[in-house]
Amino acid sequence: MDEPQVEERPFRRGRRIAVDVGDARIGVASCDPDGVLATPVETVPAGVKSQARIGAIVDEYGAIEVIVGLPRSLSGKEGPAAEKVRAYAARLANRVYPVPVRLVDERMSTVTATHGLRASGVKAKKGRSVVDQAAAVVILQSALEAERVSGRPPGESVEAAG
Repeated sequence: MDEPQVEERPFRRGRRIAVDVGDARIGVASCDPDGVLATPVETVPAGVKSQARIGAIVDEYGAIEVIVGLPRSLSGKEGPAAEKVRAYAARLANRVYPVPVRLVDERMSTVTATHGLRASGVKAKKGRSVVDQAAAVVILQSALEAERVSGRPPGESVEAAG
């Protein structure tokens, strides 16, 4: 018997950087060029210098794309936090241009990351800075999986003002 043919969907090769934008900290993660494994990079303090640091990370890793987690409510609605992240992503798109920036749904990423860290024995107080990185890892893994399944870049594109 012949094996059923599985349609190969194109997957863009190259490192991606994911960011989990918070009011105090921004978690950053990256993946290998084949998009197999997302790993934590660092936690960047939120504020005026954060965009410069993330831009430096994008350059350092030779990223083909930046994935920004978009916080939505469980019902899928966007609130004030999503507005802040959209504005941050727009500024980041201008900073890292011509590297594309994409917004992806990050519902439950911090919860998933926190549970994973707790399960591995990381204490809540000690884990605050790494939870942001872990959330960025969750966001990136989700985006990579979405691209593998659909054959298309994940989420929505953020246009640089240019």
